[in-house]
Amino acid sequence: MNQAELQEQLLKEISKPEFIYTAIAVFAVRIIIWLFFANTMRKTLKLVATENQCIKPNQVFGVAIPLFNIYWNFEVAKRLRDSLINEFFDRKIAIDEAPTYKKGSLYGWIYLATNIPLPGFISIIAVIFHFVTLINYWVDINNYKRILEQHNTFRSQEELEKEHED
Repeated sequence: MNQAELQEQLLKEISKPEFIYTAIAVFAVRIIIWLFFANTMRKTLKLVATENQCIKPNQVFGVAIPLFNIYWNFEVAKRLRDSLINEFFDRKIAIDEAPTYKKGSLYGWIYLATNIPLPGFISIIAVIFHFVTLINYWVDINNYKRILEQHNTFRSQEELEKEHED
């Protein structure tokens, strides 16, 4: 087969309804996953005092916008890190030097790599790494969210105990 016949056969294959529906379903699932991911970041930022936020909680939903999120992943990683550093400093809680930033940056770079046209096998490996780093980053953000929630619970219990003493 020559190049023209291969291109024609490929065009026939990708124009089949099954292929189109599968591509739309994969795209929709990907957007839904990003929305849940962004919601975790939003919930985390809502636990951060307003004066400590370097990004508004609803701005993180930019990570669910295809193509724009290539850039926005890096911004969110940086601003989330700064917000968490500010909040934990104010609460006098010892944490990592750059909470969530290393995993967030790695996720951003891997996601960037998935958007570069590469040979098939490399693209598949990049997509697998993308999902692994996404899950790893998501879990890290969720862990910091839990620390903030537990600290809020601890502070409210202390306040209740002080009220009972008075």
